[in-house]
Amino acid sequence: MRVTRDSLIRIAKETVQQRVYNDKDIVAAYLTGSLLAEEPMLGGTADIDLVFVHKIKPAKGREFVKLTPDFHLDISHRAKDEFKTPRELRGDPWLGYEMYDPMLLYEREKFFDFVQASLRAGFEFEQPPLMLQRCRKLYSHGRQIWMNLTEVGDKAGPKELRQYFKSLYHAINVIAELSGPPIQERRLMLEFPARAEAAQKPGMAAGAFGLIGANNVTADEIKSWVGDWKSAFVSASEKTGADLRVHPARVNYYEKAVKFMLEGETPLAALWPLLHTWTLSVEVLEGDQVQFWQKACEKLGLLGTVFEEHVQGLDQYLDEIDILLEEIAKENGIGDF
Repeated sequence: MRVTRDSLIRIAKETVQQRVYNDKDIVAAYLTGSLLAEEPMLGGTADIDLVFVHKIKPAKGREFVKLTPDFHLDISHRAKDEFKTPRELRGDPWLGYEMYDPMLLYEREKFFDFVQASLRAGFEFEQPPLMLQRCRKLYSHGRQIWMNLTEVGDKAGPKELRQYFKSLYHAINVIAELSGPPIQERRLMLEFPARAEAAQKPGMAAGAFGLIGANNVTADEIKSWVGDWKSAFVSASEKTGADLRVHPARVNYYEKAVKFMLEGETPLAALWPLLHTWTLSVEVLEGDQVQFWQKACEKLGLLGTVFEEHVQGLDQYLDEIDILLEEIAKENGIGDF
């Protein structure tokens, strides 16, 4: 079956037509994510990121719908009330960019036009004051998560490592938002070097790779982990309580992307999606599947006494970001932000 960007967009439109016909609570629907780019595929796979806006708070916030083994719908459900005042929306590092330039597929009551016009008013969205406001929110969230890790010591397990990755994810996206929207998880380390370069901080990319232990492994070693990762992912996707992102529809979405990156120019970029989803998976597993993950993390230097060193390294990384934001503020004559 030949799948193209156009055919995936057509599926998105058909899905919206079907949903709005059966659900009169929907006031708007739009397409976001990788399909807005000319080359949305990674390893021959892609998801269709749809957002439905409802009059009232929906019963579920996110769902995945399998189309084929390589393609699925990733549907977010938002309440109309989530679209705050224009001032708040422009300072939101996630929702602000999501609403800035998506593909509108449906609306009633001119909801979308009003929100987007308010967001874009005065061409202020990409200017330093609002950019720094969004970056500072990401930084503050990452720093708060880091603070919760300072007492863990050498007792780190899947839950603690998950929080470590979450803090680092926010830190990386502070740098990314200096030149554009946040980077999504699957492409994080693939796209980050260019974004760090755009921010004139290329060393931040090397620092991020170091913080996930990439300096301790080779591409061949990561390849040897793919089978154990997949086994854990599939097992966890069948269990109640697993993170929603560990979903049966997303096995190929991650596996083929990981293998594609491992054969590419930046093979160690595959480490983030593999290790992050592996960690999410083993939170609900036990036995050998957890031990395989532990061995990989030990090889990366992410468990045991060295975990404290990584937490300290993350502290320094966050400090560098804090200094950078202050410098940008001073250069642009911006006071407290």
